[in-house]
Parts: sequence; C-alpha cells; structure tokens
Amino acid sequence: MSAPEVPAAHTALLVMDVQTGIVARFASDPGRLEPLRAAVDAARAAGIPVIFVRVAFRPGFPEVSPANRSFSAIAQGGSWATDPEMAAIHPAVDPRPDDLVVTKLRVSAFTGSDLEVLLRARGLTHLVLAGIATSGVVLSTVREAADRDYRLTVLSDGCLDMDPEVHRVLIEKLFPRQADVLTVAGWRAGLAAAPHV
Repeated sequence: MSAPEVPAAHTALLVMDVQTGIVARFASDPGRLEPLRAAVDAARAAGIPVIFVRVAFRPGFPEVSPANRSFSAIAQGGSWATDPEMAAIHPAVDPRPDDLVVTKLRVSAFTGSDLEVLLRARGLTHLVLAGIATSGVVLSTVREAADRDYRLTVLSDGCLDMDPEVHRVLIEKLFPRQADVLTVAGWRAGLAAAPHV
C-alpha cells in the first residue's frame, strides 16, 4: 500500500516495549528482531528521530491499581519491570545514549508518559509504530494516537505477538482502518524515494 509523502521532519519512529524482559519471551527465534533493527537504522539514516518506549515501575508498584487486572497480576507476582537490566531497551535495536526514552505506566505509549509533550515540542505529527506486542502496546497506541489525530504507519514485520493469528487479524483487518500498514522494507523504500526536508 502506498502512502502520501510526509516530510521526515514531521515523522518519528516509536519502538515500543522492546525490552530485555519482554524479548526473552521470543528467545527461541532471536532473528525476529532483525526487522526492528533495520527500521531503526533506516530512521536514523533519514534523520527521523527514534523514540524508545518502555514500561517500568517503582519498587512495590505504587502506580498499579488493584482494579487493573493486567498490571495488578504483574505486581502481585513480582516482575522484570522493576529490574533495571530487564526493563532496559534490548541491545538488538541499538539504543544510543542520546536517544529519547519514554517510560509509560500502562499499555498505551501515551498513558503515564510524557510522549505527547515530546512529540508536540518537536512538531512530530506522523508516528511510525513497531514493537511488542501487536495485541498490546501497538494496538493500544494505534487507537489512542488515532484519537489524538496523528498520522500513523504500522510496520507489519516490526511488530511481534505471541499469537500469530491475533497478529495477522490486527495487521490485515484492524490497523488498516486507522493506519498505513507497510513492511519495514516497504517503508525503507518509501523513505529512499521521498524528498527529505
């Protein structure tokens, strides 16, 4: 699917929840992160900022309400999300010291974070989304970002999910209603062809 050109100056790549503790769930297939790394490299080559989004909590999980079924289960069982090493951005996507890293407190990249402040301050209106999981942070962020009037692109092979069928349905049926859905290679080709400002 082709998309209208948007100057790179208004675009950001969001790499979401690609954290050591989450990536460990996909340990049987370490090559799954290669498209994500290619997307990061392409963004940097095009002058597009890369914003890493991660979920993390203070010790004791004071941010987690007992009414929140998903996060209260994490809090009750202890979690990698309070371990600095496990909550860190996975080295396979090459985080750099000068990259922007946003910490969120819920599923969406916007909830409990300063993401929108960073985007508005930089005039970023087109978000390119990738991350883990398709049915978690990607879905929630697509929905919220669309409601906030951002232009959206989802990188189909830059998203991972433990359930391949859920991933397929979201990528093929749901996300195209609110976003352009491209492969990383397709997005990179579009960047190469587009004028940069």
